Amino acid sequence: MRSRRELIEYAERHGIPVTATKAKPYSTDPNLFHISYEGGILEDPWESPPDEIFQMTVSPEKAPNTPQEVEIEYQRGNPIAVDGKKMSPASLLAHLNKLGGAHGIGRVDLVENRYVGMKSRGVYETPGGTILHVAHRGLESLTMDREVLHFRDSLIPRFADLIYNGYWFSPERTMVQTAIDEAQKDVSGMARVKLYKGSCTLAGRKSKQSLYRLDVATFEEDDVYNQKDAEGFIRLNALRLKIRAQRKKASS
Repeated sequence: MRSRRELIEYAERHGIPVTATKAKPYSTDPNLFHISYEGGILEDPWESPPDEIFQMTVSPEKAPNTPQEVEIEYQRGNPIAVDGKKMSPASLLAHLNKLGGAHGIGRVDLVENRYVGMKSRGVYETPGGTILHVAHRGLESLTMDREVLHFRDSLIPRFADLIYNGYWFSPERTMVQTAIDEAQKDVSGMARVKLYKGSCTLAGRKSKQSLYRLDVATFEEDDVYNQKDAEGFIRLNALRLKIRAQRKKASS
């Protein structure tokens, strides 16, 4: 059997129950974190995914007209509670999938780069994952050192590739995971997000591990900076640009 059509015909002849039909020949792969759709009309990247395929989320246009705020508590980078209620990882994700789905959160339409070399268009629903991503990033901005955050972000493409390409049990994945886990040791606290018609936005964050200091960040009068310190910083930071400009001027 060389096509989805032949597979569907075989299933029909032998009474094998499958969700795919000739009219809706989508490949559907659900799990706890998301559900994916491929095939059929989705093979044309110009065509919009029909609303009928979605199973976890309502259309943003049909979502409630009133936004909902959700508070998520994190400990060392891991979500442990929603709105004050402690939950297991599986229960927490299932709960956020339900909340996000009701507000049309987490629909993703992308063209992927497969390991074998081809591009493939896939449509996903990941309401809980979308909420956790926004909340987690918000808390990280408050608790992670700037350079640690930048270095961790540089590892994300490599980490994603290892998982996407099936190398979860590889030693390099373990090595990168160790670095990421170390970066998360201070990411504890609370993030508040707002769910509204397909969008999930950060509404607030707080943490005992916060690096944010009002007495340092204030725009009001403070004793943190001697403004004259900026003069030497500007001269040194601009030296390479000055030399380059002088070279360009001399050669013109």
